[in-house]
Amino acid sequence: MKNLETLLDQFESRIPLFAKENSEISKSNVGWHIEHSLLTIIGVTKVVLRSNPKDYKWKFKLSRILIFTLGKIPRGKAKAPEVVVPKNDITETLLLSNIELTRKLILELKSISNDHYFEHPYLGKLKKKDTIRFLEIHTNHHLKIIEDIIKS
Repeated sequence: MKNLETLLDQFESRIPLFAKENSEISKSNVGWHIEHSLLTIIGVTKVVLRSNPKDYKWKFKLSRILIFTLGKIPRGKAKAPEVVVPKNDITETLLLSNIELTRKLILELKSISNDHYFEHPYLGKLKKKDTIRFLEIHTNHHLKIIEDIIKS
């Protein structure tokens, strides 16, 4: 989980650049990518915390094997579910508030059993360890997009 916390630190350091954009790299600005990633971590973590480990059943998913083996998500291939698409005006205050909430939820996540899980629409049911791995891959995916926007 150290990696996810490090990625959050990197997001936090980019908040002052939240309005920066480059339409050749992404339709969305830096703030959107930060907020989307935070909403994803918040939403997924809440689901994991509420999950019942007894309901978990493993199922083979090729997409999970590919994403976890490669350690990255291909750009422009998936559409974000509406629940993690930022709807409010994105401000520094909102981003800092969601960073703080995300950090609290990650602490809660550390304290639950490894048998809790999240069901991803493409990757299937992911136990806590794999859920954290997915969140790291997803967060890093958006951090790379942010870096490309900032460099331009």
